[in-house]
Amino acid sequence: MSESWVNSAERIGADLHLELSGPGGRRAALIRALRDAVRSGRLAPGTRLPPYRSLAADLGVARNTVADAYAELVAEGWLTARQGSGTQVAERAEPLRHAVKTPVKAPPRARGPRHDLRQGTPDVSGFPRADWLASYRRAVQQAPNEVFGPGDPAGRIELREALAEYLARARGVRCDPDRIVICSGFAHALRLLFEGRVLRGPLAVEAYGLPFHRELLTGAGVRTVPLPLDEDGARVDRLTRERGVLLTPAHQFPTGGPLHADRRAAVIDWARARGAVVVEDDYDGEFRYDRKPVGAVQGLDPERVIFVGSVSKSLSPAVRLGWMVLPGEYVEGVLAAKGEREAWASVLDQLCLADLLARGSYDRHVRRMRQRYRHRRDRLVAALAARAPHVEVTGVAAGLHAVLRLPPGTEAATVERAGRLGVALDGLAAFRHPGAAETAVPAHDGLVVGYATPSEHAYTAALDALCATFPDP
Repeated sequence: MSESWVNSAERIGADLHLELSGPGGRRAALIRALRDAVRSGRLAPGTRLPPYRSLAADLGVARNTVADAYAELVAEGWLTARQGSGTQVAERAEPLRHAVKTPVKAPPRARGPRHDLRQGTPDVSGFPRADWLASYRRAVQQAPNEVFGPGDPAGRIELREALAEYLARARGVRCDPDRIVICSGFAHALRLLFEGRVLRGPLAVEAYGLPFHRELLTGAGVRTVPLPLDEDGARVDRLTRERGVLLTPAHQFPTGGPLHADRRAAVIDWARARGAVVVEDDYDGEFRYDRKPVGAVQGLDPERVIFVGSVSKSLSPAVRLGWMVLPGEYVEGVLAAKGEREAWASVLDQLCLADLLARGSYDRHVRRMRQRYRHRRDRLVAALAARAPHVEVTGVAAGLHAVLRLPPGTEAATVERAGRLGVALDGLAAFRHPGAAETAVPAHDGLVVGYATPSEHAYTAALDALCATFPDP
């Protein structure tokens, strides 16, 4: 009969799984099992074994049985025993080569680009480690015991209260904590709203935007209708019978620029008249450089706008935290779609972010990064003006990327040439809605260049490689 051992939390010693089987009694079976574990390499040289009492209790054998087995293996050279150091696998007890399968080497990982100028990622070296660690420590120390149980689908009240204060102050959002639902980011918010059938299509979207979001909506069975864009943002005058519209009014992605004030008022009038809803993606709302802050459209009518934000660019995409500020009629539906237990956003991370917000650490970090990104933006513009003056740079008053306008018919070749030079970037065409008719939404050749992703020490080389992408006119 075979017996296996599983260590319990009450016992002292390292976990060690052994199968006791075969003839000769428990002592012989234990010696065999330990010898085989060392021979096969499962117990590496230097591994410390459990004390006699712990292993005996786990295996259901006498303490002397374990002591005798250890002693015999020490005498044979498989194990060593020293006062104060316990029993360990001998350093010379090499596994038999024929008993160990030759590991299969993993195929070499594809080398990434030398210079990553893709949009959508912040400079991860700027993550506020010291502030985050201090807030996390306070959050864990001060958290009531119930924090470590099942979470509230709406999110921790501490974070919702801190967000209500911050969003009102920094973004002009009108809300109270009961209207805020914590999520893991913008994509999660879309899933809750549309896969959860809180909202239904058809949904108007900007003619240029993230393909991932369009694919998510299509997967949820939502028909998307592209809206033309111009220098004042989305053409909301083209809205008709859609049930809602998805906008990036703080900084249109990817073309840049805020939604004009007249169009902000017009989209609210349309939503009121139609009983429709505006989904506001607060894309790059924190990062503006050459213009006054632009408040949230939500402030014009909290009952007709769903405001969505996250920390994916202000802090890091690794911190899976976002929020929805909802009209009252949608709160219950979103919570039902989310489920009874919080399964997406760590409660401890929520408490940490609440502390960052309450202490002003988040504001200080955003201001610090705003200066860093503005400097990056300025260096990009200056490098192109000096070395590729024929390339027009647009959309740089805010955000973490620029759009470089190219002559018609040159985009694909330029992206390919950049790739050969080790520069990863996106062509503007990748973000165009496939249903956008050329007559309504003229296509423009261009590049979407993210200037936040490279680390500071690598940025100069990245700019050099980017400028080498453009041949002389």
